[in-house]
Amino acid sequence: MEIIKQHWELLILFFGIALLYSSVGFGGGSSYLAVLALFGLDFKFLRAAALLCNITVVSNGSVQFYRKGFLDFKKVFPLVLISVPMAYLGGKLPLTEETFFIILGFTLLTAAFLVWFQPWLIQKAEAVKIKSNNLALNLALGGFIGFISGVVGIGGGIFLSPILYIINWDEPKKISAAASFFILVNSISGLFGQFQNKAFEMDWGFAISLMVAVAMGGIIGTYIGTVTFNQNMVRKATAILIAYVSYNLLTKYL
Repeated sequence: MEIIKQHWELLILFFGIALLYSSVGFGGGSSYLAVLALFGLDFKFLRAAALLCNITVVSNGSVQFYRKGFLDFKKVFPLVLISVPMAYLGGKLPLTEETFFIILGFTLLTAAFLVWFQPWLIQKAEAVKIKSNNLALNLALGGFIGFISGVVGIGGGIFLSPILYIINWDEPKKISAAASFFILVNSISGLFGQFQNKAFEMDWGFAISLMVAVAMGGIIGTYIGTVTFNQNMVRKATAILIAYVSYNLLTKYL
């Protein structure tokens, strides 16, 4: 709780991130990590704190998307089949502070590129006519994103969602629903992996305070996302934030 007393503005930031991200089916893990990194907090519990916030937001989001009829478990299953064990292995992987922030920096940079150039990439993919129902593609895609997500402490939706748009996987709200469920199961798996890590540490008072903030933001954002849909604003804001943090991390640790 001492961290919250010193940095109470984190509650406002996390509330806002959860509101925006949940409206398009994201948990906000990449931006939670980005903000925590900017505040210079101990890296040992950054991943777990981000994943706990992810779980808080997308658990409600997944339920709401399912109730609205947007979550197709049969179609999502190939994406999560391999991603869940891979997220566990990624979360269990021990990392030094320098290694973690370098991987996080490159991960955020890649995500920023995918998110910002998503419309252009969609146009290019349409010309190639990628088959979105390719089982091998879905399994490989889920497994790779799941592992990276577990390593850095995100749910993976920020990678998955742009790629699903690129391959024309389904309509926007169903992609948001798929991303929400993908983030949920991978965040839980990655968190269990971190629990198995001997170096695991957590300030639970700090984590619970952030979870309350994102829960309130997530409830509002999910309602907005299931009623109306404005993905463009969130896409650009996300890309700018994570690109900025990526630049700062890489210039500091490389």
